[in-house]
Amino acid sequence: MAEEEERGPGSVYQMFVLMEDLLDKLKVLDYEQHVLDKHNIKPLSRHYFVSSPHVLSNPGEQFYMFSVISAWLISLCGQPFDTPQEYDDPNATVSNILSELRALGGQVDFPPSKLKSGSGEHVCYVLDQLVEKALKSRGFTWNRPMYPSVEVEDECVQEDDAELTLSKVEEEMTQEDEEYEEEDGLDLDTLKTRTNQSELSGSRPAVVLESDVDAAEWNLEVERVLPQLKVTIRTDNKDWRIHLDQMHQHQEGINTSLQDAKGCLFKLREDISKTLEKVSSREKYLNTQLEHLISEYRQAQAQFNKVKELYQQASGGVTERTRILAEISEELEKVKQEMEEKGSSMSDGAPVVKIRQSLTKLKQEIEQMDVRMGVVEHTLLQAKLREKNNMTRDMHATHLLEPNTQTY
Repeated sequence: MAEEEERGPGSVYQMFVLMEDLLDKLKVLDYEQHVLDKHNIKPLSRHYFVSSPHVLSNPGEQFYMFSVISAWLISLCGQPFDTPQEYDDPNATVSNILSELRALGGQVDFPPSKLKSGSGEHVCYVLDQLVEKALKSRGFTWNRPMYPSVEVEDECVQEDDAELTLSKVEEEMTQEDEEYEEEDGLDLDTLKTRTNQSELSGSRPAVVLESDVDAAEWNLEVERVLPQLKVTIRTDNKDWRIHLDQMHQHQEGINTSLQDAKGCLFKLREDISKTLEKVSSREKYLNTQLEHLISEYRQAQAQFNKVKELYQQASGGVTERTRILAEISEELEKVKQEMEEKGSSMSDGAPVVKIRQSLTKLKQEIEQMDVRMGVVEHTLLQAKLREKNNMTRDMHATHLLEPNTQTY
């Protein structure tokens, strides 16, 4: 709310205008054929990305549409960008879109989480930046608008519910002038010229024209045609004249209120000035009356600061000595614990029992090793005897084969 008040009340509706301009720019780039038909998507409404997601049946539809259009616009700018899918990670999609926008020269001064909803001011801003870059890369320029020539009709200012009444005399005189012009075939300028010439020549009508119409009949005829001459004009609230009248009325009200407010403000200023003068005079009086008390307070404050410094120094020495005492106490506890352990071990026969058990166990292990060594020596002796017997048998077999070979 604070940001809206700083930016003005119209900033709330600025994104509606931005969305309408964005839709026109997308139509210029023919997004219906390249995006809607390709992905089988319905056309966008005028304020599609302005409404919040809870209005739609599918909240992820807006974000998917935003990501698809952004990818298409980035590709139009000459940057390769894969079209996002519906089940892609939104955080990765948003970060990729913003990185491409920064690479194209766009300014991004808001967190990426603002785009995850798929709607709002930041979504419209990103799309507008991308579509501007795409139009620029296409070389598109906006031409000046060509307005159709419309004849401006003369407007006459008429009051609301005004009753316009034409007199019967003027109507008849007008009819007579028209008939006279039709009969003679002369225009008004010719008549004026002839009238002036007749006046110069000194010719005057011989008889003064007088009306022979009855006054009662005249009044009856006027009452009969009077309802038909009444014209009622309906008011149009969009008419600029009504707005102008309202502006004049508001201006008069503002001027009247301003005069009253000026008087009240001047009076208030005078009262405040008088009050300030009284306060300043009372302040001076109190300062003069309490000056000696203030000096005493300052002296007491200075003495207090000195005592406080001495206390801090003394407390620092006490703290250091307390720390040393704690260290000495800890060392003393360690020495006591060591002395207790040595005294208990000297009076206890448990170590001797442990030594005897170890000796017994060591003797058993030595006996087992002796038995194992005897078994190994016996096995080795048998192997040597077996090898010797094999060698003797081989030698006898060789002596037996040699005589037989000589006989053959």
